[in-house]
Amino acid sequence: MIDGDDAIWTSLPVPGLILDTSDRIVRINPAAEGFLNSSAKAVIGVPVWDILMVDAPLEEAFARARQIGTPLFVNDVDIGTGSRAPLQCNLQIAPLGGSPGHMLVLVSPRELAGRMTQNHSVKSAAKSAIGMAEMMAHEIKNPLAGITGAAQLLSMGLSPDDLELTDLIVSESRRIVGILDQVEQFGNVTAPRLQPVNIHDVLDRARRSALLGFAADMTVIEAYDPSLPSASGDPDQLLQVIQNLLKNAAEAAGGQGGTITLRTYYEQSLRVRGSDGAGRSLPLQIEVIDDGPGLPADIADDVFDPFVSGRENGTGLGLALAAKIISEIGGWISVSSVPGRTIFRISLARAQTTDKENG
Repeated sequence: MIDGDDAIWTSLPVPGLILDTSDRIVRINPAAEGFLNSSAKAVIGVPVWDILMVDAPLEEAFARARQIGTPLFVNDVDIGTGSRAPLQCNLQIAPLGGSPGHMLVLVSPRELAGRMTQNHSVKSAAKSAIGMAEMMAHEIKNPLAGITGAAQLLSMGLSPDDLELTDLIVSESRRIVGILDQVEQFGNVTAPRLQPVNIHDVLDRARRSALLGFAADMTVIEAYDPSLPSASGDPDQLLQVIQNLLKNAAEAAGGQGGTITLRTYYEQSLRVRGSDGAGRSLPLQIEVIDDGPGLPADIADDVFDPFVSGRENGTGLGLALAAKIISEIGGWISVSSVPGRTIFRISLARAQTTDKENG
């Protein structure tokens, strides 16, 4: 079905699919199996557009490319597979020489260079702003302690009607202190202790803690790939991130119950390019999926920025801190959200193994 050396086809670093004249899949390479999270045997004969969900009107252009025998290139398009969140990709479609009507489709998950470089370009300014915020937080907490103490002393000689006012002063002062504590965490997060981490151990600890507290009314589903190797990370900091994502998912349900799915899988094709230009593979995927109303459209692209929150009393610091932690352990965090399905996805590198471990 394909001309040339099969070794070239199997060693292609990007997902490749061959379609027949009816747009049914006749062959995929190993990278495509990882991208589709499915075996070749399971997808052969299946219409390609039943598996690849492309966020672009391709029908006419695809038909024209087949008819006149010219390649088709589509850049920066969201492509999903139905089993995970869409990923921004470049799509290349070309007639397959020697097989009339057959088409070769190459899916190139876009290396996240632009966004990571942009993140790096603002890092210095953000660091300065956070340093100033830390200093202000420390200075503000001192007079707040005095205000709280004064309100508590005043409450001792007040009538029950007036106690409501002093109670309000105390509770709001404590809420402000809580926000300032989170601000200070941005500078106080210790350097990660990178080591091999069993992802599922971390997820299990976070799940059990959540079910005993803020997610007691939620249903938590585990959809794990038990064959995943160890990730490179800091187990305590990863636990903090997962707990934060679970808390967000539970709060999205508004206390009315709901379902959270914890999913892990291996995606060989995902690579990112850092601000230093070096590319790295992040094949280990963790997804926290909830069935809540989804992120408000006006903040969906900024949820990892400090002080951006979709909740009335949210501080907008939890997700920003999560993004900071994941970045510092060399990973990537992203979100995809529509009403009824929000997916926070963490991508991590494999832990380095020694020759002794391999032997």
